Amino acid sequence: MKQKLKSIFYSFPIQLILLHFKKFQILLVFWLVLFGAVNGSFMAAFGVDSLYLSPEYLGQVNAVSAGIVGVAIGIFIMSWNITTFILFSRHFRFLATATRPFLKYCINNAIIPLVFLAFYFFRAVDFDINKELMTAGDVLMLSGGFLAGLVLIILISFGYFFGADVRISRNMISLDPSPMAMHRGVKPYIVLNSGGSRLIKVTNYLSGRGKVKAVRDVSHYSKDFLEHIFNRHHFAAVLSIFIAFVFLMAIGFLLDREVFQLPAAASITLFFSILVAVVGAFSYFLQSWSVPFAVVLVVVLNLLYRHGIIDPTNKAYGLDYGKSISRADYTPENLNRLSAPEKVAADKKVMLEVLENWKARQDAGKPFLYIISVSGGGTRSATFTMGVMQKLDSISGGQLMRKTFMITGASGGMLGAAYFRALSHRKDEGRPVNLQDPVYIDDISQDLLNPTFSSFVARDLAAPAQKFRVGEYEYVKDRAYSFEQQLNKNTRLLLDKELSQLADDERSAKIPAMVFNSVITRDGRKMLISTLPVSYLMRPAGDTSMQNGRDPDAIDFAALFEKQNPMNLRLLTALRMNATFPYVLPNVWLPTEPKIDVMDAGLRDNFGLETALRFTHVFREWITNNTSGVVLVQIRDRQGGGWEYPFESKAISEVVTKPMLLLQYNWYKMQQYNQQDQLSFASDIMNGKLSKLTFQYVPDKLDSKAALNFHLTKREKMDIIKTLDNSLNRQAFLQFGKIILPDTVRQTLSVR
Repeated sequence: MKQKLKSIFYSFPIQLILLHFKKFQILLVFWLVLFGAVNGSFMAAFGVDSLYLSPEYLGQVNAVSAGIVGVAIGIFIMSWNITTFILFSRHFRFLATATRPFLKYCINNAIIPLVFLAFYFFRAVDFDINKELMTAGDVLMLSGGFLAGLVLIILISFGYFFGADVRISRNMISLDPSPMAMHRGVKPYIVLNSGGSRLIKVTNYLSGRGKVKAVRDVSHYSKDFLEHIFNRHHFAAVLSIFIAFVFLMAIGFLLDREVFQLPAAASITLFFSILVAVVGAFSYFLQSWSVPFAVVLVVVLNLLYRHGIIDPTNKAYGLDYGKSISRADYTPENLNRLSAPEKVAADKKVMLEVLENWKARQDAGKPFLYIISVSGGGTRSATFTMGVMQKLDSISGGQLMRKTFMITGASGGMLGAAYFRALSHRKDEGRPVNLQDPVYIDDISQDLLNPTFSSFVARDLAAPAQKFRVGEYEYVKDRAYSFEQQLNKNTRLLLDKELSQLADDERSAKIPAMVFNSVITRDGRKMLISTLPVSYLMRPAGDTSMQNGRDPDAIDFAALFEKQNPMNLRLLTALRMNATFPYVLPNVWLPTEPKIDVMDAGLRDNFGLETALRFTHVFREWITNNTSGVVLVQIRDRQGGGWEYPFESKAISEVVTKPMLLLQYNWYKMQQYNQQDQLSFASDIMNGKLSKLTFQYVPDKLDSKAALNFHLTKREKMDIIKTLDNSLNRQAFLQFGKIILPDTVRQTLSVR
């Protein structure tokens, strides 16, 4: 028994596993990431697990999409085998004398890939049945497609290497395999010597037919002969990786054609395949110099970026970044000029005209002024917002957008609100639009994550050279461009406009004004994007003696970039700047001096209340004299209060990490607490003429809440729609009906 265990321990497969952990552990990081992605523990908030377990291709989850992911995972497995073969093969010299050495290496190196594949299938079946609500037949179809893709690429790979083996064998005839002197011979099982210490030992291996064979003695072969064999195999291996990289570059250049938009999981895995090869090359050629070389490379790239030789930054599409125009001054003096009293007075006068235009479109008397604030939360918030607005519009008799003066908020909620506003305007133009049609919920809930991740790999990293134009300005295509294009497609091209095309309708109050927010990373100020001048929102209203006169906390985008053609900005770009998920979408760099960049509005106000309350405060006198009050309609993707997802310490390691993560976990809750203060102050100032209706996405089960990302499963979509009718939201809809409907209509509704 002892001898059998010893034989197993010194077998090639077991010793390879030990070798992976002893040397080049960085290559195992890629496997760790894949395991984490499939398990839902890596980037869970971004829904990466759904990309792997339910991949989409051409808008469908089917055998073809699963097959493409199978091909990508097969390429990753072969890339990992090729890279480790190059790194380790010289230490296993008995392989050089075997027929088809790479095949034998792959068979003995299959433990980690097989464990991953088994885990993947277990998770995929569970996910597709319970989250995507697929039938057993659908799951079998996906499994079959995945296996077909995986087996196909493995057969092609081995066919390639079998051909290489034949060519290598023919070339070996001219080499002299004569034995070396005994003192220079190579022992068959001694592997990886370090300071005279033997690190690994192999006595047997699995053959091509799965049989256990003893390691052959190769001491009678010359070292040059063995090295030459391995060099030929290494060349064939490197060539295959180069072909994969060229393929990924080609995909990047062809990404505008839908057929080349691979499932995101496939693109990510292909990129991992190339990274594995690159890391292996660093380790193989540079050895102990790998880390110093990496440091020097980072320094050189920083210098190139600093001097403008390379520029990976994303731009606001439509804005003029030309060198002929001076950059906007981002200085205290200029910001103070933009919010000077005379500028604020002029902008308020413009907004008062818009308010009068809005009032003229209402029923006689003093109408309620409706402001809609929506929360961030990716596609789940966009879907919930669309569902709520459809129901509110139905209750109001199709008058929601007519009675709403302003919409503001963060991230996903603004995507849903902008789409509903566009649909409503299309209906007002006489187009056949049924605003309560559930197809629009399907539109806004469609996937945005796959094209974004695919573009990140194929464009941002592999082929960042393609350009496109907005008007007379040119920009580089990257994942932000792909996100906007997919959002445009999902929303039936209704959001494909520049701000200038919306300005007249907003000024005449034919459509509600939308104020898009984003956060300047340099100092935390808010960037306000609107077709209307909003300098009066750059500071809190009230007694100026209580404020720092040189320090506005928000910026009027159009005023700051008055020379950069700000009204040429795409509406899709304004929405993206408002919803810049960290890492998923790039921060947007703006043409200022010094340079600034902006990111997701949720960083400062995830619930859209801050802008709405400041607007109410500024125009409180007009509101008091001309309306029955403000109805603040808040649509949020999470429950109020601080009880949701408490930050608890469940492990001793969290005692150390808790202080660092405390702010991250409680960020949204602290925003809620602060905004409750703002609401109470605003209510007092308005003398009771401010009311708030809150609609909340609260899942049936806390652990089944839709992920905060740009992808939803079928179960998550159903859960979001279902929560529209929970007790909290039913009560809010009832209150809304009492406010917005005349007495006679309310009585008719109550009879029904």
